[in-house]
Amino acid sequence: MINIRSSEEIELIRGSARLVAQSLDLAAELVRPGVTTGELDREIEAFIRSHGGTPEFKGFHGYPATICASVDEEVVHGIPGKRVLEGGSIVGIDIGVRKNGYVGDGARTFIVGEASEEALSLVGTTLDALMAGLEVVREGVHLSDVSNAIQQVAESKGYSVVRALAGHGVGTDLHEPPEVPNYGPRGFGPILKVGMVLAIEPMINAGGLGVKTLEDGWTVVTTDNRLSAHFEHTVAVGSEGADILTVA
Repeated sequence: MINIRSSEEIELIRGSARLVAQSLDLAAELVRPGVTTGELDREIEAFIRSHGGTPEFKGFHGYPATICASVDEEVVHGIPGKRVLEGGSIVGIDIGVRKNGYVGDGARTFIVGEASEEALSLVGTTLDALMAGLEVVREGVHLSDVSNAIQQVAESKGYSVVRALAGHGVGTDLHEPPEVPNYGPRGFGPILKVGMVLAIEPMINAGGLGVKTLEDGWTVVTTDNRLSAHFEHTVAVGSEGADILTVA
């Protein structure tokens, strides 16, 4: 069942999502050559807790950290640790926060120092794909219309949409119905209604769409070792469009 949230509930989700956005703003300040992903994790966890939130990822199905930090060919769910960020890399930071019983979820991919044109193009296109999907969100459209808009932007630039992973509903739980794919034809799936809250998150590969999970049981990488980028917003469906909740 897809939850329809009241305006009061949406405001509570907004509070959590705002803290996600603020945490991602902090990540933007911290990401630089020489920093370890573990240092990012510790700084962001301290920030979240100091602002009255709790890290939603930590302990989720046994996940050991506050953030996911996915570098270069890592698509999502990279476990932060001793890895040192190097200039020219890209790193996707995914953060979930629970506050006052409700969850916000968001992600951005950051450039570490000076990156290649390929990296800059992939990151820019992935953000463009997310925003194209959000432009479609409104009461009365099919969910697959959003998915299709994302796919069209990514594939128009020669990139591949990851199909093994998807966005999701979010609210009192991190993952709620419906699943939100980033590909597919228009005119299918649930019809969006005011009060639905979705985490929309394109994962776009520079090469093929194939992915695999490493032996740590979490880190998803591209099978061809090409770059991958990831952006995510938590949004509420409105009658006139998407209300983006993950803004500071």
